[in-house]
Amino acid sequence: MKKVISIFFLLSFSMAFTQNPESTYICPPCGSDCDKLEHTASGVCTHCNMVLIRKDLSKTIAFYLQDGVEILDFAGPMEVFSYAGYNVFTVSKNKNPIKSQGILSIVPDYSLEEVPKADILAFFGGNASEAFNDKDVIKWIVDQKEIQHYFSVCTGAFVLAEAGILDGNTATTFHNALDGLEKNYPKINVKRDVRFVDNGSVITTAGISAGIDGALHLVAKLQGLNAAKRTAFYMEYDNWVPGDGLILSMEKPYETRISKEDLMNFVGWYEYKDGSQFELKLDDSTNDLYAKINSINYPIFYETDDIFSDINSEPLFFHRNERQEIIGYSFEKNGRMFKRISD
Repeated sequence: MKKVISIFFLLSFSMAFTQNPESTYICPPCGSDCDKLEHTASGVCTHCNMVLIRKDLSKTIAFYLQDGVEILDFAGPMEVFSYAGYNVFTVSKNKNPIKSQGILSIVPDYSLEEVPKADILAFFGGNASEAFNDKDVIKWIVDQKEIQHYFSVCTGAFVLAEAGILDGNTATTFHNALDGLEKNYPKINVKRDVRFVDNGSVITTAGISAGIDGALHLVAKLQGLNAAKRTAFYMEYDNWVPGDGLILSMEKPYETRISKEDLMNFVGWYEYKDGSQFELKLDDSTNDLYAKINSINYPIFYETDDIFSDINSEPLFFHRNERQEIIGYSFEKNGRMFKRISD
């Protein structure tokens, strides 16, 4: 395959490229000194190579973990939220080490007595009864103010149920626990056979791997579908089906903004700045353009009009002739145009 556009595009272009000139950008938390730096424009951190995100779009998420917590319940969403640029920390009743599934030792970042304010609270399955039967844990949840979203995976839904967060809402949980949730919490409309349920500010998911779907959905709500697609691409979560859940909220991140017929207008061979060529194709399953490089499909995401973005949130501006045919693209709006060679 002929050489192509550098590695394709990463956090939500619609959020990052159509920016307020006064926006501040930060590095997604990586544990290095660059976490403290602030930037005046979007781009890639020169210290850790992570894509910068707009500071005002970053969220702080508290992961409550109890002894025996299921590894993938929290590790999957943690990977999603971390890559999407959110500040994730762990909290437990105290800072004593806990064991996840009797295998992985974890030292929580905070105890309930010292935990900082978070925008999002998240709860997970695996010995969840230790959390939802603990009055101190439930009181801490109830006492939290200005929480933007509640998130649960698997039997973590029982923690939210015990705190009254799910009263009057529709929710789901691990398939073996659906009957118990329905029986013990009659104020909840328990939904079966769904990967996640979105009530607006409350998202519950089915068991284990479904937490990844719910987390990607929350990223799509907060930063746009392209940000979630970039995260799924980075994680090589190839089987993700955007919107594969029950969405009861008003947000509609999965609405089609461009038809396959219109996307076909961009398919073809193009010049590249190093003198090579590349071919854009259409992925019918995702409704995205992509370039195949070394047997890997690198997607290009539609933003608006004739503007697309890549996996690093960099823009591509396509150009038309008087007959409205695509004749090339540029990396800057008024920059050098690289020609379309053939359909």
